[in-house]
Amino acid sequence: MIIAVDGPTASGKGTVAKHLATRYGLKLLDTGTLYRAVGLAVLDAGGDPADEAAALAAARALDLDAIDQDRIRSSAAGTAASKVAAQPAVRAVLLKAQRDFAANPAGAVLDGRDIGTIICPDADVKLFVTASLEARTERRLKELRGRGETIDFETLKAQIEERDARDMGRADAPLRQAADAHLLDTTALNVEEATAAAFRIVDAAREV
Repeated sequence: MIIAVDGPTASGKGTVAKHLATRYGLKLLDTGTLYRAVGLAVLDAGGDPADEAAALAAARALDLDAIDQDRIRSSAAGTAASKVAAQPAVRAVLLKAQRDFAANPAGAVLDGRDIGTIICPDADVKLFVTASLEARTERRLKELRGRGETIDFETLKAQIEERDARDMGRADAPLRQAADAHLLDTTALNVEEATAAAFRIVDAAREV
């Protein structure tokens, strides 16, 4: 079984994907970590994530086993990720790694922004997880402050809004809900309620 979980930043898609993987005994790939790692690598090298040559070189050199899961969660890595993700050449390099992961006979859960539309268009179940801009900003603010980062609500809200526009407006594999994806709005839901709703969607799909 392949489950595709898409949605914008801080919508709760990552949390939902983790719970789905645990419940159904599937491998999990947070595809956003790939782009965050590439973006961070460019920054570490003193480059510009919007520079295609620098981003492409970082994508080709990416070592999945060496990704620093803590450092890629920074706001700088997130912004860099959306810039490298807008480049078709970078997406092409990372496309194969994602599809190879999904090809595992044991099944998988993949979470990202183009899983249901590009990476796994034939996924058994597709979810599009979203939430209001305000709710997503509050969630991301809590996460960043927990990491010790200092940023105010309005600045972060503007950054997320800018990233949404970049993700949805890119020419290659833009963020959008697949026609056959189930919409899950988590604005007013806590973690337990959101995951329970996701379980109901997957269980219903499996019974068809």
